[in-house]
Amino acid sequence: MSSDDRAVLSLLSDIAFSFDGAVLGAALAYAAVRSVLKYAFTSAVLCKLRKAPYVRVSDLRSIVTVDDSENSKGKLVIVRGIVEEKSVIGGNSKSLGTNVFVSQESGDRAVAIQRTLTYIYHEWRGCLGLASDLRDIFVRSGRKQKSTSLKTAPFVLVEGGQWPEPNSVFVNMDGSKHPLPLITVYHKLQPVDYSPCTFLQALFGYKYPVGLLDEEQILPLGKDITAVGVCSLKNGNFEIKSCKDLPYFLSDKTKDQMVLEFTFDSTIMLLGGFILGTLSIGILGYAAVRNWNRWKEWKRRRQLQQLRLANNSASGDLNFQSPPDEEETEDVPDGQLCVICLMRRRQSAFIPCGHLVCCQYCALELRREVSPRCPVCRQDILNSMRICDS
Repeated sequence: MSSDDRAVLSLLSDIAFSFDGAVLGAALAYAAVRSVLKYAFTSAVLCKLRKAPYVRVSDLRSIVTVDDSENSKGKLVIVRGIVEEKSVIGGNSKSLGTNVFVSQESGDRAVAIQRTLTYIYHEWRGCLGLASDLRDIFVRSGRKQKSTSLKTAPFVLVEGGQWPEPNSVFVNMDGSKHPLPLITVYHKLQPVDYSPCTFLQALFGYKYPVGLLDEEQILPLGKDITAVGVCSLKNGNFEIKSCKDLPYFLSDKTKDQMVLEFTFDSTIMLLGGFILGTLSIGILGYAAVRNWNRWKEWKRRRQLQQLRLANNSASGDLNFQSPPDEEETEDVPDGQLCVICLMRRRQSAFIPCGHLVCCQYCALELRREVSPRCPVCRQDILNSMRICDS
């Protein structure tokens, strides 16, 4: 790990553990809330998937009726079928093959083709460039590193073994942003020629492209997929559309696989939310107690300081004090010597503890400290009183 990476980690750790871990506790609480929200969403999706009927294309007429299409926007179903072009089901021989695409790389016929170009960047620290760690964290690069083009054609799902029977369901892709179950047919990494600006980019520590990843993915004809959406009857034909509340529309997985996946995800989200929430409550509670005690200590010190200033101004202790008399230093028994200077007689008792262990001069010097404490019991000193022998 470089020194820049260690500096970034040190900065992040200092921010996380500031205020006795309150920032870290707040971050864990935010993660716990996000986990609970995802658990709620996953549980709702799981409930819908379990209630939705899992049928073949030929069974749709017994599930979706005309009344369902007229009284509502359709019925949520899970249909398993084979991808075919729409013109084949229409029976128009002149339009055969006009609604499909042909892959330029593999020659396969498909109803959807996605081409993705991804630039791979390399970064050198550079002798004049700054470390890019903070720039990558706080500044988003304006250069687009990936470009994707998707072409789709109208297609239907038919039941295997019964084609060309008219049992089919039209897949309406309008407004759908769900991922498609595509197959990768072309994958190649090509080097990028260096430009005159590449040297300057490397010199100043900026990223520069070194390769171009070209990928082509298709949804071929004859692929067996599952459609999860709202099915309805339109002009006597079945049509299925995507549901915004579900993360799937077209998938390779069966209903059992989807239910198993969402059951596992919901369990992980629930356990994660519970663990993160418990940690955040503990850390925030600890930080609250520490900061509360710190505030009470600060308030107590402030009150003691104000009380000392009031007592000193009232008794005139802050004024110049005359040096001790010579009588205080002559013929003093050992048991009556000041515990600080060991020269003068003990004559000042501390308030509130009442210990008589210092001379008047040392007691005044001790009271001038920021946080004066009794040298015997270490209790805070509010004032002192001179004790005179009769």
